[in-house]
Amino acid sequence: MTIDDMAELEAIRQLKARYFRLMDTQQWDTFGSCFTADISALYEGAPRANPDLPTEIGCEGREVLVDGIRTLMTGAQSIHQGFMPELELTGATTARGIWAMFDYVMLPTCHFKGWGHYHEEYVKEDGAWRMKKIYLTRLHTEENFL
Repeated sequence: MTIDDMAELEAIRQLKARYFRLMDTQQWDTFGSCFTADISALYEGAPRANPDLPTEIGCEGREVLVDGIRTLMTGAQSIHQGFMPELELTGATTARGIWAMFDYVMLPTCHFKGWGHYHEEYVKEDGAWRMKKIYLTRLHTEENFL
């Protein structure tokens, strides 16, 4: 692995850290910069406002993704953490990774904790890495509806 490769992998780690921070601080205008315009996302075991809503949420496109998360997080507080990245450069401008994760989301109607893994694909566009595909699998969730 070259120094340049290590720098690219560090840029992807920084992207993921920014994704978590911007979501938790609800900086929605900047949050969208983490994704390609054609982002594809599927979240298993997602937090939900009431038990009648589906536990799996999927969406296509940056605007749809950001608006969906913004809507879910209205009136909420969250803590997202990513650990132990397994990152691989698959080309000059492509990469993939798996991150162990934990999140604690306090919605007005539910407190949610989840443990699992993010499976992601990345693309380097205009000199910056962005998420192109997100698939979040859950090992365990805890929901406490208020």
